[in-house]
Formats: sequence, C-alpha cells, structure tokens
Amino acid sequence: MNNPDQLRELFRMQQALNARIGVHTDTLTEEEKTKWILNYCRAMGQELAELTDSVPWKWWAKYQKFDEQNARVEVVDLFHFLISMAQVLGMSADDVFAAYVKKNEVNFKRQETGYTAKDHEDSKHI
Repeated sequence: MNNPDQLRELFRMQQALNARIGVHTDTLTEEEKTKWILNYCRAMGQELAELTDSVPWKWWAKYQKFDEQNARVEVVDLFHFLISMAQVLGMSADDVFAAYVKKNEVNFKRQETGYTAKDHEDSKHI
C-alpha cells in the first residue's frame, strides 16, 4: 500500500477544513491575509497557553499533574493553525519543507560558529 506524503496530506486536509469553515486561503486579498495571519497567531498563542497548562508549571501548586494526552492534542492544534498560516502565505508543503531544510542548515552553521551575534543576512536566501 502506498502511503501519501504525510506533510502534503496534512496541507490537503487543512485546506479542506479551512474551506469547510469558509476560509479560502488561496484567494485572500492582502488585507485579508493580514487579518488571517493575526487570527492564526492569536489562536496559536491560546493553544500554547493550553499546552503550558498541560504541564505542572505552578511550582507552588502540588495538585498539578502532567497531562501528556492533552499536551499531544494541543501540539496537533498548533499544527492546524501553523499550516493554515503557511497556506495564507502561499506556501505549499513542498515550500515549507524546502524552507525548513535551508533554515536548519543556517541553524547548524550558527551553532558551529558560536552564534555570538545576530546576522540578519544569513536567512535572506530562504
């Protein structure tokens, strides 16, 4: 059995969900793109807060337990919004993969050189 490319499949599924919700990321105006990038950033902030609440971060509270199952759900929720944001920016799964590979190379080079100063030019090629 041939398995679909998993990243491409996630992008396909998210596009279908967004269309079901009424958000067509491939036809947005510049103003709408700005709106949706902000919407997705805010949504991701909330999902990060929910992920944080899955971890016993309150050092003064002894009742907290690590909720790994919920943490996993929150990570998946973050992917929903992150993929939507990439789609708003016109990025396909292939685009994200290519950019990730290039940025990963930059990050390794930064570690090799000690990353003692920010170089705004080292990511311009991505």
